[in-house]
Amino acid sequence: MIKENQKLLNLFHVIVDAIIIIVSFILAYKLRFDDTWSPLIRYGRPLTRYGIILSPRGYIKPLSDYITMLVFLVPSYLIIYQFCDLYNPKRTNGKRAELFSLVKANFFGIIYCMAILYFIKQTNYARLFLGIFAITNLVIDYIFRLAITHTLRQMRRSGKNLKHIMLVGYSRTAEGYIDRLRVHPEWGYFIHGILDDTKPVGESYKGINVIGNTNMLANLLSSNEFDEIAITLSIDEYSKLEHIVTICEKSGVHTKFIPDYNHVIPTKPYTEDLDGLPVIHVRHVPLSSSLNRILKRGVDIAGSLLGLILLSPFMLIIAALIKLTSKGPLIFTQTRIGLHNKEFSMYKFRSMQVQDEKEERKAWTTAHDPRITPIGRFMRKTNIDELPQLVNVLRGDMSLVGPRPERPFFVKKFQETIPRYMIKHQVRPGMTGWAQVNGYRGDTSITKRIECDLYYVENWTFWLDFKILFLTFFGSKTNENAY
Repeated sequence: MIKENQKLLNLFHVIVDAIIIIVSFILAYKLRFDDTWSPLIRYGRPLTRYGIILSPRGYIKPLSDYITMLVFLVPSYLIIYQFCDLYNPKRTNGKRAELFSLVKANFFGIIYCMAILYFIKQTNYARLFLGIFAITNLVIDYIFRLAITHTLRQMRRSGKNLKHIMLVGYSRTAEGYIDRLRVHPEWGYFIHGILDDTKPVGESYKGINVIGNTNMLANLLSSNEFDEIAITLSIDEYSKLEHIVTICEKSGVHTKFIPDYNHVIPTKPYTEDLDGLPVIHVRHVPLSSSLNRILKRGVDIAGSLLGLILLSPFMLIIAALIKLTSKGPLIFTQTRIGLHNKEFSMYKFRSMQVQDEKEERKAWTTAHDPRITPIGRFMRKTNIDELPQLVNVLRGDMSLVGPRPERPFFVKKFQETIPRYMIKHQVRPGMTGWAQVNGYRGDTSITKRIECDLYYVENWTFWLDFKILFLTFFGSKTNENAY
């Protein structure tokens, strides 16, 4: 039933997306060329010749000529949407992921349109019109998708459109899976129970009972009541995996495998095909590629130079306020651990009273910390105190985006107590990072922070960097726990 619903929903999405593209196209034409909106005719009636509106660079094509572009524009956009995963099931997707996919799809769509116009030598189409179309299409489509997502989530919370699943294997992975589904009822997963060979029938975890052993799987699947089987075997029971997968595939049920070695293998493992033999790399760091490092460093240099030039007057004002409101140096220098575990001096605007270095380096700043100056509290809340780190970025000590660097005292402490902690030092530390835009900064869970850092290290792309920079300025969680 769920599969049929998904097919219908995808068909509905495709049809509505096509309509939105057409409506956005016509609306963009009106916004660009209509007498009411066009800046070309701001100072009076438009100049016309033989009934055709003239622009400073020539005549404007009528709407009927532009409409012919839709013949290749609509199908190409829908194909791009498919490649950008806009028609994949979205039970567990967030709003930001949906927006990011739409931005990416419209970006590639406009590049495609401009390339087609160039190759067919149609140079008299307004380029600004294409920009207006992309923005209009993005806004309307995002509003539509938000409405659909909200409606579906409300239905799932009320017990409709549920996906019925069975867990095979009781393990820490099974518990983690149940925890996440309990926190998100809007995803619409209903767990019927757990099959396990080591736990007694009736034992439960958060209301989910062990209902039998794995030998019952074939009989249960014959009832055709389940949309998914989630294999959550503990790592010491993997000898049963092949047999369980075979049973699931015979029944045709959709099967997921949730590994119990996720503390060893990264979230998105890097695999290679060794003459038909799959090989999983325990750790894949995209920034270990020389090309990726060079490109990222180029963006860092350009971004830090631009930031220093544009923000220098503002930084001078902040420096004057610091000097007028408290005694001590303008710039606070602190030793941090960076790329390849090397120490460097990180710069910040001083936001606290001058204190003993031995005491300072062993303590985190906490909420309502009495050491923070009045102007310092504002600077820390708005991240203004971090601006001198643009110099660190320019020098190569840091990057615009990356895991936040920590003090030597805490690095020594955490490397012994937190698994995989030191992996974050395989890339340059950043002024902002994935942990920060998700609210994990200051005196928050170090484990959650490291999970975010490791996700960034293992899944780095330029798109992720730009997404983090965008969320740093406009995200709702960036300034949480900032004190």
